[in-house]
Amino acid sequence: MVLSFCDKVILAPMVRVGTLPMRLLALDYGADIVYCEELVDIKMLQCKRIVNDVLQTVDYIAPTERVIFQTCEREKDRVVFQMGTADPERALAVAKLIENDVAAIDINMGCPKEYSTKGGMGAALLSSPEKIEKVEETVNLVKIIERTGVAAIAVHGRKKAERQQHPVHCDFIKAVSEAVSVPVIANGGSQELIREFQDIEAFRSVTAASSVMVARAAMWNPSIFRREGSLPQEDVMRNYIRYAVMYNNHYTNTKYCLCQMIRDQLESPLGRKLHATQSTLDICEVFEMTSFYESCQLSQERKKVSLNVSIQETQITDNDNEENHDTVQMPVKFERKDYLPQVTPKMFLLEWCRKEKFPQPVYYTVQRSLDKFFRSVVTVNEKKYCSTLWDKSKKLAEQAAAIVCLRTLGLPEGKVGEEESDLIRKRKRGIQDESVDMTDSQGVEQIKKRLHSNENFDDSNI
Repeated sequence: MVLSFCDKVILAPMVRVGTLPMRLLALDYGADIVYCEELVDIKMLQCKRIVNDVLQTVDYIAPTERVIFQTCEREKDRVVFQMGTADPERALAVAKLIENDVAAIDINMGCPKEYSTKGGMGAALLSSPEKIEKVEETVNLVKIIERTGVAAIAVHGRKKAERQQHPVHCDFIKAVSEAVSVPVIANGGSQELIREFQDIEAFRSVTAASSVMVARAAMWNPSIFRREGSLPQEDVMRNYIRYAVMYNNHYTNTKYCLCQMIRDQLESPLGRKLHATQSTLDICEVFEMTSFYESCQLSQERKKVSLNVSIQETQITDNDNEENHDTVQMPVKFERKDYLPQVTPKMFLLEWCRKEKFPQPVYYTVQRSLDKFFRSVVTVNEKKYCSTLWDKSKKLAEQAAAIVCLRTLGLPEGKVGEEESDLIRKRKRGIQDESVDMTDSQGVEQIKKRLHSNENFDDSNI
């Protein structure tokens, strides 16, 4: 454990609670230090560190594209990274990976849950169950830990076999506090001792600890850190939802945290509505925050567009040294609703190339590692065209490139309201000629075969 904060109130949300929105909310209400949830070393070592310019966060993203750990500048000097590990080399590698984004690193040596102990983590690091059966042996163990050079030690005042419903052993924590010189953080008082802010100091005093770590009591109501007193439950929930929306927190985690706050009222009308939600938007509707959700989504989309325009991506061809000043560029996106249903810009461009006896258009597409978006360059008559904006799919990026080419050449692109072109008339005749009874399976198969045999076929038109 590397922790150098003394005489501080510490929040340590456990299980799935220590995500960024909850940590920021706790800081709002007066917590000095916040913990992330326990994250396993192997999972962290698979992550890639990404600076998210849209959300203004640092995201550690797994190969599955899931955000495993997220932090921001506001909590950089106040967030403790809690690590589950059974291997010193892996633990060191994770520490080096995240050291510039967190204030401290905590090695979890106390979790008795099976998922930790099976992997040799948590309480398994204590080497044997007997170690915590007697206070004397616990004190000896802590002295050994102190000699490793740790800056602080957090003590959860229960035995390995005990759970939340068992009384916390304040005398055990006090014995450890008096036996070592490093700061001791007292933990485990949520269930029976900590109900309001003043109880935090009382728990610290009775355990003779340097500071207090609060988990479940803070999860139930983060405003417990307010010296002036806790806020009404629904006010706290709405404040939490704001952060959850602002930082794109996964709705399942948001829902879980809200259910923990409302825990004894899950059968109330509000609780039932919350239980039925299936998305962040649903949650916002329950709390009459739809307009806030929509404004955040709009703001984020605008940031994405702005970043797409400003990010300098000089590499868009196979040749690393090729300059793109010969590529015609403009900020264009293909919006399906703006175009006629029978045709697409790619089809217009292909038809024009055939008419002019040019080779058919050639599309080259790259994917950006930052957000997995795409941008495409189309080559027509030895000239290149592309949009400066990035799209969420390869097909959309190709359509955008085709639009740039068509607009540069002054050609129709199939937008709603354009004068009807030969291609549109041809497509309409083709649809009329190929009309079949759609209840006839043979007729449907004929249409499929014709579509897929057409080199001009683009399944984005279906």
